[in-house]
Amino acid sequence: MRLRVEFTTEPFDLDEAPAHAVVARDVIQAADLDAVDVGPFGNTAEGDAGQVLTAVDSLLRQALASGATRVSLQLNVIGEDTP
Repeated sequence: MRLRVEFTTEPFDLDEAPAHAVVARDVIQAADLDAVDVGPFGNTAEGDAGQVLTAVDSLLRQALASGATRVSLQLNVIGEDTP
């Protein structure tokens, strides 16, 4: 099974990326995932379900430890069998 994760961390800071956003971005970029796209208002990545779930676990733990007060997250199953 393949998954797509979309996430944002808060609070936002328009002047510079807060530590929790940098940590979350680093976790996703370091994971063995496909189609990683990081941006100022949202991030996405795709990959094998096990790899995505492992990355999400690390992302949540590290972003919260780095000051995130909210993490918005959506997971979608993707692939040929997905309606």
